Order: sequence, then structure tokens, then C-alpha cells
Amino acid sequence: MLINLKPKRFSPILILVSTIVIVSMITRTVLIFHPTTDLKGSYSSLLGVYGLGLLYDLCMASFAIVPFVLYLWFYNDTVYKKPYIYILVGVITGLISIMLFTDIIPSDFNKGIFYGFVGYVILRLAIYLFLWKKDEAFRLKWRKWVLIVDFFIVCWLLVFNGVSEWFFWNEFGTRYNFIAVDYLIYTNEVVGNIQESYPLPVIITIVTLVSSGIFWLIRKPLIQSVEAHSPVLKRSLVAVSLLITPLLSYYMVNSGWRLFSSNTFANELAGNGVYQFGEAFQNNQLDYNKFYKRLSDKEAFTILRKELSAPNAKFVSDDVFNIERDVTHDKPEVKKNIVLISVESLSADFLGTFGNTKNITPNLDSLAKHSLLFGNLYASGTRTVRGLEALSMGIAPTPGQSTVKRPDNHNMFTIGSVLRSKGYKTQYVYGGYSYFDNMKEFFSGNGYEVIDRSAIPADKVHYENIWGVADEDLFTLAMEVLDKNSKEGKPFFTQVMTVSNHRPYTYPDGRIDIPSSKQTRDGGVKYTDYAIGKFIREASQKPWFNNTIFVIVADHCASSAGKTDLPVNKYHIPCLIYAPGFIQPKVENRLMAQIDIAPTLLGLLNLNYRSKFFGKDLYQTTVGEEHAFISTYQSLGLIENDTLSVLSPVKRSEQYIPNFKDGSKLQKVTNDQHLKETVAFYQCASWMLANKKYNAL
Repeated sequence: MLINLKPKRFSPILILVSTIVIVSMITRTVLIFHPTTDLKGSYSSLLGVYGLGLLYDLCMASFAIVPFVLYLWFYNDTVYKKPYIYILVGVITGLISIMLFTDIIPSDFNKGIFYGFVGYVILRLAIYLFLWKKDEAFRLKWRKWVLIVDFFIVCWLLVFNGVSEWFFWNEFGTRYNFIAVDYLIYTNEVVGNIQESYPLPVIITIVTLVSSGIFWLIRKPLIQSVEAHSPVLKRSLVAVSLLITPLLSYYMVNSGWRLFSSNTFANELAGNGVYQFGEAFQNNQLDYNKFYKRLSDKEAFTILRKELSAPNAKFVSDDVFNIERDVTHDKPEVKKNIVLISVESLSADFLGTFGNTKNITPNLDSLAKHSLLFGNLYASGTRTVRGLEALSMGIAPTPGQSTVKRPDNHNMFTIGSVLRSKGYKTQYVYGGYSYFDNMKEFFSGNGYEVIDRSAIPADKVHYENIWGVADEDLFTLAMEVLDKNSKEGKPFFTQVMTVSNHRPYTYPDGRIDIPSSKQTRDGGVKYTDYAIGKFIREASQKPWFNNTIFVIVADHCASSAGKTDLPVNKYHIPCLIYAPGFIQPKVENRLMAQIDIAPTLLGLLNLNYRSKFFGKDLYQTTVGEEHAFISTYQSLGLIENDTLSVLSPVKRSEQYIPNFKDGSKLQKVTNDQHLKETVAFYQCASWMLANKKYNAL
């Protein structure tokens, strides 16, 4: 027997920690001998690898023990005696009633989650009542089996994780990072890839056999611990002491301690895969320099400065790492109000203007005829936060999560910071609760006034779902905000983010000819179109209308799945700028990036300002030098002159001519200069964010 402990109440915790450490150490040792690993003769660093590795293994274990500590702390027979039985049954029944007959868990958001959770609570109540009818000996046996099953699952997961780390190391030569987090986001694609790439039944069989062996070694002291008795006070002191350890791990252990060597492999081996997964999830980013093709920083910035040059822009310094430039115009500045409506999931092919025949955007199609319409515009990414980053910051997307969701994202260079320097009031209006996706933290931390669902009284809400109020209620709120702004005597920039064109696609009935009960994407699109049309018609009657520019643009497309990693047709979005009497109607079919919208808009107003934007004013860009950025969390693309260059981990790249209609690859090409430009944009954007050089001026 591997472990022989005197049975005590909390013996399973010691068993669990020991198992985690031993399996983690074995995993670390196996990775040392992986063909990919190259310690370059630095075997003297093995002491650091194992010493620091033990520390991070223990940190990971401190989090893993929490549910077991709680279970061992609270299980006892008292809860099956009067009056506790009546109290608990009443509380659980009340909880079930609240979930079934209130909207505390909105059933229209995800029926699987809703019914799954309700079913789980009902099951727990049924088990409790079942055990109540049994004697103490039976309940003791039941607790043994619960502990046995839970521990077997943990053993299985530990072994499976070790195998997963082997395959991850095989492909990336590193512990888990944001790529692993990305795999959870794109679950369907990843599972399909794993099924096609590896003999999954064989792997699962081996994992099950090994984990069964581990469990066999620890089973006896584990089972004996259930019979151990411990006074309430004593076990409470032990439990609280154990629960303090994950807090100490979180607040006192620095993830950077593992970077003790000049050898990257040694640093990675010193970590713990699960611990680093949590770190990656929290930090929301990938290290560009480690995983992508790169140039020297000087060469990258030299290329970037050349790409950002424009007839009306002058760099303020000869320092190659400084991209600040003064943008000037010959014509006088026009400080019109700006209302930017960022529309949830509005693909270009939803609009009749782009060939859709379903008539689901009659209002936008009508507005397009009276607007400056950008017909060849591409979104930066596939999520709302990436669109918000592009529209506000005008920076190339960087690997990992959007800046909106990263730490240290305050006081950034944004269109808001530029307009505030010109005397504008800047606001962000959202139909949901702005804590979602870190919106409030980002926009308020960058000088915007944030106004959200909480500002709307309940009696003014016609409809709401998990995402927020219906778009018509959002625009009613926005109208009140704009009316108030107009009385303050200063120009305003107000960004409005819609929510209704999002699953479950529900909205008030009677507005459009597609019933909300059908919960279709077409219904969501048409209702949002209805709400926008109603808003523009009502705004046209306001005294501030003639002095206001309306920008309507998608945050991203409705779907990003396609025939390639970056299907260009799944990034094509509409943007129209509507300002009767100021902006002449026109269809602009030059290639354009979502990050170009801010500088182009400022250019239409002839505003003079100091810029850090990676985006360019389309009308100050030489024909043939336009480009567009498209990305996922790890694939980074640049479109220019019908060529798409794609960067991906680990330091891979490909270039081809894409089919802009279906996203497929038409022809592979080689263009070294274009590849260098792609690397320069993404490398420099990552460098500036990492070095805090993209702050407001």
C-alpha cells in the first residue's frame, strides 16, 4: 500500500494533496524527456525545476481541496433529525419554487442550464429524503461511496490532464496558456480535431486503467476516514485552516517566480499546467514574442511608421519606437455631435444592400441610400469586446483576449480621449448590465460616462432577457441621454451598444412580422433594424439632429465558422455614416478595417489631433495601400491587395488569395514584404500594450 495513514476526518485531504503532487511530478519528469524539450545542457537547473515545481503543485492542490474540505467539514447525521429535516426540506423546496416560478434564472437564456440546475437541486432533495428514511449505517455506507466516486473522478482527471499536457507540449513546447483557454471557447472545433487526430478510445482506456491503479493504492485509508469521528469545534478549526491555504496561494505566490532560468523549457517545466491555465484565463493574453513570428523591434517599428505615414500626418519624433503623429487639416474643424451605434452581430449579408432578399433590414437599407456606406469593411474579431476595442482604440487586435477584458486597461488612447481633448462629453450606453464583459471597468476607466440597464425604471421596460432590455428601450434611454446632453452646450460623443440581435433572439411582440416566439436570427436582426429605424425617425425631430453625425456599425459578424481559420466572408460587416446636409451619400468600396473607422470619422470632421491609432483615415490613404485586420484569439490576419497573410502559434504563417464570397483559399502565394508588414503591425501592437505605450496623450 502506497499510503498508510491513521484514519482521521481530514485524511482524504492529505491523500489528495499527495496524489496531486506525485502525479504532477511524474508529468514534469516525463516532459523533461519529451523529444521537444531542450535544456541545452542546463541540467543544473533541475533543482529549480523540481523545487519551484513543487511549490506550484502545492498551490494548485490548495485550490483542488476546497470542495473536499467543505464536504468533510459539514457531513454528519444531525441534519437527518428533527427539527433540521423540516427546516432543510422547507428551504430546498422554497429554492426550487423560486427557480421555477421566478426569473432568477432566466429560462430563455439557456434552457439546458436552467433545467439542468433545477434538476440537480431536485435530485439533491430526493437523495436527502431517501437517506432520511434509511438508518445511520446505510448513510455511512452512502458517504463512503460518494467519497470513493469523487476521488476516482479526481484521479481520472489528474491522469487525463497529464496526457493532455504531453500532447500540448508536443505541439507548443509549453505548459497550458491562453491557447488552452481558447480551446474551451471553440469546444466543438477542438473536440472534432482531437477525435480526428488521436486514438481517443485507446487514450481513455489507458487513462482509466492508470487512474484505477492509483485509486486502488489509496482506497483503504480513504474509506477508513469516513468512519473517523471529530468534534464540531476541532474539525471547524482544521477546515478553516485548510481553506486559508488557497487564499495564501492566490495573494502571496507570484507566477513569475518560475522564470528563474535563461532556458525557456526549464521555466515552463517549473510551472504547473493547471495553475498556468488559471493564470492564462485571468490574464487573457498570449505572449506574442514567444508564439509568433517576429522581426527585431527596430525593423518592425520602422515598417510600421512607414505604413502609418499620411500626407496630413507628421511624426512628432525621429525615435523609431514613437508612432505619435500630429494630424492636421487645411479646412476648419467641425465639432458636430457623434452618435455611434455598435450593433450586435450584424453581418453585412443580412442587409438587402449587400444582396439579402429576406427584407429583414428595411430601415438600414433605406438609411444606406442616404449615407456614406462602407461596403468593403472587415471586423477585427469575432466577439463584442474585440469590436469595442477596435472602434474605441483603433489598434490592431493582439493575441488572446481583447484589451477590454484585460487588467491594466485604464487611461488608454481612444477616440474618446481625442474627443475629450476637443471639449466633447464622452459616453457609453448599454442595454444590459455593464459589468458584463468588463465594459464598465474599461469605459469608465477611460473617461467615458457609463449608462446601462440600471438607469431604466422597471415600468419603462417593454421587454428584457438575460442580455438586457429590448433595443427599443435602450434607444429610449439613449434619447433621454442625448436630450440632456444637448442642453449642456458642449458637443457629445455617445456610443450605444445594442443587445437584441443575440440568442435567444427574443423581443416585444407586435413590432415586426416575425413572432418573438420563433426565436430566430432573422427575427433578432429585423427587430434591431426596427428599433434603429424608430430611433432615427424620432431623433430627426430633435433640435440637435442637424448638428449630429450618426455612425451605425457592427461589432462583429453573426458567425465566425468557415472553411478556413480566418474565413474572410465571416468578417464582412456594414458601416454607414448618416448626417443629412453634411455627409454626401456614397458607396465607398475601398478596403477598410474596423480600426480605420475612428480616424476616418475624425478626418470627416477635420479635427486636428495627436494620434497613436494603428488605423488610418481612409481618405488620407493612397489607393492600393488599404488593409484590413481579422483575427481569432490566436490567428492574426492582414488583408491587403486581395492577399491574406495569417500568423499563428507556434511561429507559423501562411499566405493565400482568399475567396471573399465563401472564405475558402483560392491560391497560395508568397509575398515576403506583405508578411513582414503583417508581423510589424501585430508585433508592435503587442509591444506597445505590454510596455504601456498606448496610453492617452
